Amino acid sequence: MPDAQPLGSAIAAPGALASASASASAHSKRNSRVINLLVVSTFVVILNETIMGVAIPHLMTDLRITAVAAQWLTTAFLLTMAVVIPITGFLLKRFHTRGIFLTAMSLFSTGTLLAAVAPGFDVLVVARVVQASGTAIMLPLLITTVMQLEPAATRGRRMGSISIVIAVAPAIGPTISGLILSTFSWRYMFFFVLPVALGALWMGWRHIENVTEPTRSPIDILSIVLSALGFGGVVFGLSQLGDSTEGDVSLATSGAIAVGAICLALFGWRQVALQKVDNALLDLRVFRTPTFTVSVAMFMILMVSLFGSLILLPLFMQGVLGFTVLQSGLVILPGGLVMGLLAPFVGKAYDRIGPRPLLIPGAVIVASVLWSFTAILTPGMLTWQLVAAHVTLSVGLALMFTPLFSASLGSLPPRLYAYGSATMTTLQQVAAAAGTALFIAIMSGVALTQTESGASDAVAQATGIQAAFAIGAVLATLAIGAAFFVRPPADSPHGAGAQHEAGARHEAMPSRGATSEDGKPEAAVTH
Repeated sequence: MPDAQPLGSAIAAPGALASASASASAHSKRNSRVINLLVVSTFVVILNETIMGVAIPHLMTDLRITAVAAQWLTTAFLLTMAVVIPITGFLLKRFHTRGIFLTAMSLFSTGTLLAAVAPGFDVLVVARVVQASGTAIMLPLLITTVMQLEPAATRGRRMGSISIVIAVAPAIGPTISGLILSTFSWRYMFFFVLPVALGALWMGWRHIENVTEPTRSPIDILSIVLSALGFGGVVFGLSQLGDSTEGDVSLATSGAIAVGAICLALFGWRQVALQKVDNALLDLRVFRTPTFTVSVAMFMILMVSLFGSLILLPLFMQGVLGFTVLQSGLVILPGGLVMGLLAPFVGKAYDRIGPRPLLIPGAVIVASVLWSFTAILTPGMLTWQLVAAHVTLSVGLALMFTPLFSASLGSLPPRLYAYGSATMTTLQQVAAAAGTALFIAIMSGVALTQTESGASDAVAQATGIQAAFAIGAVLATLAIGAAFFVRPPADSPHGAGAQHEAGARHEAMPSRGATSEDGKPEAAVTH
């Protein structure tokens, strides 16, 4: 019967469509579960990056160490991050998602437990190194996974979650540690984090699936050595420079920066050579994409502004206004919460309108607040004024983080996602160290000059902090111009691909009154 085949096809079609729809729904739920677990886990490990600074006085007393020795707990953490992060691009392409996650969270949990029960300073330093090894892997893993699993049309709202991890976790870390230390021993900073880390590890072991296909490629040992010496030397030198409050630079500090810069130049030369055979440890072809390059430059300016303010504002509150550590942390807390609350809305707005309508006003707000800091940070400043200024700065930063993440990585081809996320995370560490070093060096130099001129300690420090924020304001002003050059990715609803598709639809539409050969109006062509 001639009608039997069409009838069978008609009956089978709804069942096939339903099956395909159910499969797509299950796939989407799996992806969401994986990404949400990664977001929570990464927030926990990044939060741990900034909790030690407030605890240094307690550690000096309990462990009977000097301030210089205690600072190594932060320096060792940053050094490990700088060494491990550049390698993550290779690791993410070489191994499965599940294995990398379990390894990273196991390292972090082990380091956290070891730190909580550390009998002395040496063991505590080792624990921080183990923690940092896991932390360094998590953020590139999260970013790369989002880029691979999330459709371009909804990528902005997912990147909003990453903005919470990047910006909010470091901002509230000192406040949380201050609250803990006001009641408990410094060990409880790790005891409180440990159950959350173990819970994330257990949930990941149960629910995280392999969502990527690894590719086998050899690893270049020379690249690892050059990367470790290069990024490690620069971050170490900058962190030591940032810890200097007397304006002096030791031979070890300048030597570390010089050796690091030379090794980075050799590392770059090595990667360019290895790229020709697709064997680079960190593929630098990501910088051939203009939007990625501009976005990374703006992102580094943001990190300088964020970490510079996280260092200078507490110094201002404690040294000039006479606040306690806990009070200064509570003043900064609202800004961090505002960034977290705005991130999802900024992500949705990015999906609707693209990057520039968010980046340009965000850059203007950040630059304006930093310029205002050069005038309003005086010994007579009121607390509410400082809270209002910092919250406004946080609004500007929130408007920029998500669009920069989404536009920069979205502009790359998928095969470079892992390298792009590793590059951005590495430069984040360098920018944070550079921002701290730059702001502290300027503040110290100007304050020393003011003191020699007869100014009081409070006035001298306030003047030095104003001068430091002036440099940050200049950098943020440059970011306003750069924001005009950030374009939406081609596969986004506002990118070149969408515009091309819209143009194709327009060309396919018939002109008014057009008819076909049989005299009936022509139907519009749809895609």
